[in-house]
Amino acid sequence: MTWIFVALLAILAFLAICFLFKAPKGGREAVAAALMLGVAGYAAQGRPSEAGAPKPASEAQNPEMGQFFVEARGRLRGEGIPTTNHWVIISDGLARNGHYLDAAQLLRGAIEDDPKDSEAWVALGNVLVAHAEGVLTAPALYAYRRAGEADPKAPAPPFFLGLGMAQSGRLEEARAIWAGLLERAPKDADWRGALEQQLQRLDAFVASQSPAPETAGSEGINPSSMTGPR
Repeated sequence: MTWIFVALLAILAFLAICFLFKAPKGGREAVAAALMLGVAGYAAQGRPSEAGAPKPASEAQNPEMGQFFVEARGRLRGEGIPTTNHWVIISDGLARNGHYLDAAQLLRGAIEDDPKDSEAWVALGNVLVAHAEGVLTAPALYAYRRAGEADPKAPAPPFFLGLGMAQSGRLEEARAIWAGLLERAPKDADWRGALEQQLQRLDAFVASQSPAPETAGSEGINPSSMTGPR
């Protein structure tokens, strides 16, 4: 009897999200996957005697980088100003748990509905980088550039683009992007001091490497050393 209620609740939740809240068509599969994940979690707790079924690594990755990206993006947006995009909120929850592909699929659907949603583009770039374990892939680069085009004044697109380049070993490009962002930053911006610290860390990293350009660029930056805005 319990499973009937669980299944009914999952179906009702899916219908409410898709039709009441008008989920983007491209993100409905991610919504269904998230609901099924919740049901699977309930099944694991309700029937502990049964053998587990671990998810493939491609579906559930280390969530540490996802948590960092979500928190850093929130600091850049401004203290006390949470996002109003409920699809970004859902994708953030998926990213925090390492489900980057599901988060990306949901964000693609949101962007199809509103191609000028800069924050959704930034979030998409972040989950793509997290899925690639810190590598700035071509799709992530495209997402960051679209985010900057959608909102040229937003600090998040150039910050995360610079971070991705730094982590991929493109240090000179990363520094140029961050230096330009700092030059444009308002004097009273909450994230200005954090950006200055990131530039100092980048300069210190470059200075600690071998003078040979190919040596400095090939090693890149450890993502754990890039703390993000505080």
